[in-house]
Amino acid sequence: MKNNLASCLGLLLVPLAAQAIEPGPSSEQQQQTEVWLVLQSHGQAMSPIRQTAAASERDLALQRWLESYKHAIPEYYKEYSGGQRK
Repeated sequence: MKNNLASCLGLLLVPLAAQAIEPGPSSEQQQQTEVWLVLQSHGQAMSPIRQTAAASERDLALQRWLESYKHAIPEYYKEYSGGQRK
């Protein structure tokens, strides 16, 4: 019984040890990315001009999205064709 309890407790503590990004110094590019993400999430770097789309642009986007469903997704992709231009 003690072994089961210890195992369950250990499994519950595993997610606490996992971190997406390790703390400490990071690259300059990573720091710049994080700054931009914070600015964007707080709405501090938004454009003063509101971005809008005309009705005709919305219709074209909707049509393009609907037409994407006309192409069947193959069950398997050919392994040798990846990354090649036709």
